[in-house]
Amino acid sequence: MVVTRRFVIPPGELRERFSRSSGPGGQGVNTTDSRVELSFDVARSPSVPDDLRPRLLARLASRLIDGVLTIAASEQRAQLANREAARERLVSLLRDAATPPPPKRRPTKPSRGSKERRLAAKKRRGDVKRGRRGRFED
Repeated sequence: MVVTRRFVIPPGELRERFSRSSGPGGQGVNTTDSRVELSFDVARSPSVPDDLRPRLLARLASRLIDGVLTIAASEQRAQLANREAARERLVSLLRDAATPPPPKRRPTKPSRGSKERRLAAKKRRGDVKRGRRGRFED
């Protein structure tokens, strides 16, 4: 499975478990193991690049149990479709976690012209309000 150009997972590193799905299923509901649990050991896998491993572990920390990422798929009635769905979800999750962080924002100062325009607008607004004041002279 190709996650990124540098990160490819060989099929031997994935573990699949099958069990019965909940919900309706007709005649085969009690006989087919269509639910799929796909597991991938992020912490100890040799296929994860060493510079990428800390980022993956940090971003997926809430989903990992002892460094293993597990995805369950039981939306489809067919086991093969659930296997495909689980693999697609795993690749999507790992790809999102592997993306580099956005660049830091470089703080900038407002230009002199923008400061002057802002102050001029405030002055005009103040003049408008001053012109609305009622002057009571007896």
